[in-house]
Amino acid sequence: MARSERAGRLAPPSWLTAGLRPHSAPIPWAAVARAAVALSAPLAVGMAAGNPGQGALVSMGALSAVIGDTADAYRMRLFNIAVPQLFGALGVTLGSLVYGQGWTAVAVLTVTALVSGMISSIGAVASASGLLLLLNAVVGAGLPMPSPWWKPPLLLALGGLVVLLLTLFAWPLRGGVPERTAVAATYRTVADFLQAAGTPVHDERRQAVTHSLNESYDLLLAHRTRRHGRSPGLARLIAQLNSVIPVVEAGSAAKLRPPSLGPLPQAYPAAVRELAATVEQGRPDTPALDLPPPTGPSERAIDQALRYAAAVAAEPAPDPFGPADRIGRPAAFRVRARRTARAALVSGASWRYGLRLALCIGLAQVLVSTLPVPRSYWVALTVTFVMKPDFGSVFSRAVLRAFGTAAGLLIAIPVLAEVPRGWWDVPMTALLAMLIPAFSAKGYAFQTAAITPVILILSDQINHQGFQLVLPRLLDSLLGCAISLIAGYLLWPESWHTRIGDRLADAVADTASYVTLAFAAAPGRDQAVRLRNRRRLYRDLSTVRSEFQRALTEPPPTGALAAAWWPLVIAVERIVEATTATRVRIDHGDPAPPAAEVAAITRELNELADALHAGAEPAAPPTQAGPDGPDGSDGPDGSDGPEEQPDGVLAPLHQEVRAALAIAAPDPLG
Repeated sequence: MARSERAGRLAPPSWLTAGLRPHSAPIPWAAVARAAVALSAPLAVGMAAGNPGQGALVSMGALSAVIGDTADAYRMRLFNIAVPQLFGALGVTLGSLVYGQGWTAVAVLTVTALVSGMISSIGAVASASGLLLLLNAVVGAGLPMPSPWWKPPLLLALGGLVVLLLTLFAWPLRGGVPERTAVAATYRTVADFLQAAGTPVHDERRQAVTHSLNESYDLLLAHRTRRHGRSPGLARLIAQLNSVIPVVEAGSAAKLRPPSLGPLPQAYPAAVRELAATVEQGRPDTPALDLPPPTGPSERAIDQALRYAAAVAAEPAPDPFGPADRIGRPAAFRVRARRTARAALVSGASWRYGLRLALCIGLAQVLVSTLPVPRSYWVALTVTFVMKPDFGSVFSRAVLRAFGTAAGLLIAIPVLAEVPRGWWDVPMTALLAMLIPAFSAKGYAFQTAAITPVILILSDQINHQGFQLVLPRLLDSLLGCAISLIAGYLLWPESWHTRIGDRLADAVADTASYVTLAFAAAPGRDQAVRLRNRRRLYRDLSTVRSEFQRALTEPPPTGALAAAWWPLVIAVERIVEATTATRVRIDHGDPAPPAAEVAAITRELNELADALHAGAEPAAPPTQAGPDGPDGSDGPDGSDGPEEQPDGVLAPLHQEVRAALAIAAPDPLG
């Protein structure tokens, strides 16, 4: 026992090692095959033409495209690959023009980093574009490029084009399949959610539904901004996705069924899976729903929602702007997108991040330009990856980058030391390229370990340093991580004085507003408004959850504070679900609650939000995070709920609110 206790004390903290545990994810075999061909074929062509350096540049462009090919739908993959490649071509042009020019290179890369950081906050495509702009600028300023000036950007863009052609090869045959697959996957997560009603995994399945809905809506919205009115198939998918939301709400209500009734009949999740098959295959027919007679409000809600979803699934061409369309018209969405982009560019957060990135890149270039160390682009390259805003915590990325680079160099050592340079590099590049998509899904450290040896082999075709690259690249990576930690993390209090408490307070206040809205109208009225607000609130809560999970990987005090408030994140999610479930049951037969009782719950939530804004501390911080609560318990406060059970239709909501209040104060009612 004493030995195990000593081992526990000597073990590294979980916030330090969390990112080193591989994620459970399937291997994307198609992406693995594309990476092998796209990175090795250009190198083979370059060697056959007697110019392996230029072939390596094409492969470097392909490497960037392989890393950026993260979308599912073909149209989005076109934008995710093509647009960043244009910025990458601009970046390598700027970098190659200032190669070997000392302070001029420092100034140009610093300004490029500022621009890259600011545009990265606009959206996913802009983030990838900003990354590739700075990444290629660093490479162009650090490696000797072929002349004339237009050849490097052309070669890199050619590599991206190779990946794009391989990616879109099946578009004529599989157009629309990724979208249908995504919506069908959402239906199947809803079926699992119904099957889990009243079981310990209910909350976990609800989180899976929220995540799947977010992904499907993001995928369809990206199309709708350009071609909704011209695509009946897209309109049908949006209607089908919208029609599953009442099923989700009814599934939340099923959690409130009396335990004496037992689990939900298996006919309900089976019906949802039948609808999923209809959606995935694009069949305009109505599946025969064999549903049992409903016996209570929850069953009536599920029965009605399933029959409505089946009717929508059978419509061959639904009205793209009909009552079921709750996303908004495409023109209005484009206007909001433009306003969001403008706001992101002029926001204080965008400027602060741009300045942080510019400071780190500037310091990296000054060090490699003035200190008596071998000139290396790898320092600024490391800073670029570590400081990426949407890759997670700067601290954890720096740690994971160091571990990943060390692991990648261990892979590269035998390759650079034993494999003869020349044609043997082609099969080795193909073999190592296959690891990139396979490892990327496992985590950032694993992705870094896979990318590192590929970059070393390709860059060796240009600077011909061979095995001598290994140790300097490790030192360069550690130096880049140190610069990011000091100049990009410790010097900026907003990095380690987290605002997660304020974000949580805003979520509680939004939940209070949702409670008021849910019970303000008579049954059936303002349903579309309530659904839009609920969907927005669940998305916001999903973002808050992601921010807290990211903060858990930070060192104290940020990580400790996130772990302490994590039960309240779970509690707020459960309050929203209890509100939705109660509203559904009221719509299907339960009595409406008194307005004074609703006002009392809203007041308690608003007081909790004010307390969080004022800096309230949790009653009992947990020691580790479990799937539902940080201590692994079912209830958000570490218990099964309060002892005193209120009566009435709002009893479940009272229970969840009391649990939330108990987290913020030992005796919230005393």
